Amino acid sequence: QVQLVESGGDLVQPGGSLRLSCAASGSISGFYSMGWNRQAPGKQRELVARVTKGGVRNYGDSVKGRFTISRDNAKNTVYLQMNSLKPEDTAVYYCKAVTYSLSVSWGQGTQVTVSS
Repeated sequence: QVQLVESGGDLVQPGGSLRLSCAASGSISGFYSMGWNRQAPGKQRELVARVTKGGVRNYGDSVKGRFTISRDNAKNTVYLQMNSLKPEDTAVYYCKAVTYSLSVSWGQGTQVTVSS
């Protein structure tokens, strides 16, 4: 199973930007989809964004227009560019990889805190 390591989480002021990275231990070119989910305290884990091997992108309603997901197969890395951050974006962000056989791998998570 692939190992996923997230980085880039930080404390940022409202309106600020962050870029999260998810580095995979092996090739990501064979994965059906790569993406990001998040979980805030007391809430269920929710979809933030995902991108399929074919380049189709899906976003959670609350982040549309502010977040952008991209994948670099050559670097085995998926990125999440987050702009216009809001306090309600505060959560632990998890990288997720799904194979064509629907096997799922998760990273350990990275904390994003949006606060003044």
